[in-house]
Amino acid sequence: MNIINFKHSIIFFSFCILISPFYIMLNYEPIILCLFLILILGISHGSLDNIKGKKLLKLFNYKSDYLFYLTYLTISLLIIILWIMFPNTVLMLFLIVAAYHFGKEDTVFTFKKSFLISEGLFFFKGSTVIIAPLLFKRDATNEIFGFLNFYVFDAPIFSDQFLIIFLFLSFISSVFISNKKSANLKALIIMDFLSLIILNFFLTPILAFTLYFCFLHSIRHSITLIFELDKSFKTGFKRFIRKAIPLTLVTGFTFLIAIYFLNNFFKLDEAIYKVIFIGLASLTFPHILLEYIIEKNEKRT
Repeated sequence: MNIINFKHSIIFFSFCILISPFYIMLNYEPIILCLFLILILGISHGSLDNIKGKKLLKLFNYKSDYLFYLTYLTISLLIIILWIMFPNTVLMLFLIVAAYHFGKEDTVFTFKKSFLISEGLFFFKGSTVIIAPLLFKRDATNEIFGFLNFYVFDAPIFSDQFLIIFLFLSFISSVFISNKKSANLKALIIMDFLSLIILNFFLTPILAFTLYFCFLHSIRHSITLIFELDKSFKTGFKRFIRKAIPLTLVTGFTFLIAIYFLNNFFKLDEAIYKVIFIGLASLTFPHILLEYIIEKNEKRT
C-alpha cells in the first residue's frame, strides 16, 4: 500500500505541475466540470458507508440495516437544517472537522501519540486545504463563502500574516507526523503539501479543491477500500465499482434535484456552490462519525 500511495502522490504532484500553466492560458471557471467530478469521484469514496454501517451494527448486535440508513439520513438532514438556521456556526464547524478529516485520512501510515497531540497535528496538517485558497485567492474564496452566507474570514484577524503562520504550522505538522518514517513516506507528505500549494496558487478555489478532493483524497481512500474488499487490486476494483454505483447514483441524483430546485431562487453557479458545500457537509459529518465509531470499537476488540 505504501508503494501504491507513494506512486499516486508522484502522479498527482506531476499532474498539478502540468495543469497549472495550462489552466492559466484557458482562464475559465469550469464549475459544471467540478460538479461532475465531485458527483462521480468525490462522492464515490464514501459510497461504501452502508457496508461499514452493517459492520458497525454487528458490533452492537443489531440485525436491522434500516437503523443505519435512518440514523445516517437523520444526521445528514439535521446538518442541512442547522446550516440553514446557523450558517456561520455550522460552516465553521464543518471546516474544522473537514481539516481534521483530510489531515487524518490523507496520512497513509499509522501515527500514534497522545489523543490531543495526534488529533491536533492531523487538524493542522489538513488545514492546508482551507488556508491555501484564503492566502492565495482570498477574494475569490470569500466570494464563495458569501454564497454560503459565511463571512467569518472577512474579519481583520485573518490577515495574510495570520494565514502564513497557519500554513507554516500545517507544514511543520506534516513534517512532524512523517518523522521517523521512510524517505518515501516523507516525500509523499511533502509532495501532497506542495500539490495543494501549487493548485491554490494557480487555479481558482473551487477547481483547486475539486482536483484535490477527487484525485488525491477520494482516490486514496478508494484505494484503501479496494484492498479491503480483496487483496487483488483488479478483483477489488471490480467489487468496489459494483458496490459503489448504487449510493453514488442516488446521491448524485439528489444533488442534481437540489440544484434544479435552488436554481429557481439563485443563479446557477450560486446554486451549485450551495449544493456542493452544504451537500458535502451533510455527508461528511455522518461519514466521519461512522469511521470514528468503527475505529474505536475495533481497537477495543
